[in-house]
Amino acid sequence: MKTEKDRIVIRGLRLDTRVGVPDEERAVAQTVAVDVEIVPESALSGLGDEIGRTVDYFEVAEALKRVAAVGERRLIETLAEELGQATLAFAGVTAVTVEVRKFILPETDWVAVRVSLP
Repeated sequence: MKTEKDRIVIRGLRLDTRVGVPDEERAVAQTVAVDVEIVPESALSGLGDEIGRTVDYFEVAEALKRVAAVGERRLIETLAEELGQATLAFAGVTAVTVEVRKFILPETDWVAVRVSLP
């Protein structure tokens, strides 16, 4: 049974990727930080301590590392969408929100985009 309250959250996952509008910025990989909020198909209570009855967040994190490492993108919006689609591909995931933080602007902590996919 789907629940709107239960979430699986990955915070601050560091991914190496090539992203940026100028060619020079994409020339070398940079680290971005990603937060992922997964809406599971089923409630997280009553799982009986069985990993197969939930979404394996380790496997999700590993998949996101692989997605980020392949190719290059001009926009972090594109990266966020690709990471969201990769997360939705896991069985038991009904929706996801992905925030990508990039450490690029001087005198700022970071810039970010957040996308939500059903």
